[in-house]
Amino acid sequence: MLLLLDIDGVMVHASPWKKIDSLDDGFYDFMPRAVEGLRKIISETGASIVLTSSHKSRYSLSEWKNIFTKRGIDTDILKLEDNPTFLSRKDEILRWKQSNAHLEDYAILDDDSSLHDLPEGIKQRVVFTQGFVGLKDENVNNAIALLKS
Repeated sequence: MLLLLDIDGVMVHASPWKKIDSLDDGFYDFMPRAVEGLRKIISETGASIVLTSSHKSRYSLSEWKNIFTKRGIDTDILKLEDNPTFLSRKDEILRWKQSNAHLEDYAILDDDSSLHDLPEGIKQRVVFTQGFVGLKDENVNNAIALLKS
């Protein structure tokens, strides 16, 4: 099972008027509620993370693993291909799905409005968060339900 995960607006609030602290590894500190929610998803489903975040190219996979471990999240970390041509998140997801057409046990956690334009079969796998709030219990429960269906 795979959880395609955005960071801004999911693990970190996207409120421009609120400061986001960073840890000593140089990356944002995740919101405690988001960490607990993500840990619950992983615990109940065994999902691995596929980073879809615009930050995905900033670090190697081993560095991402360390970033997540330092924040209390222990799972396999993968990421979408780099995006040097600045495709929309929707187009990045479509490219990933074309390369992984056989996969059906995935969910997408994101606040990106471009995902509303995904084909219905993929869009049904999206759990939309509110960017200024991030991951909430309702989102967690919806992601678990999708991954277990």
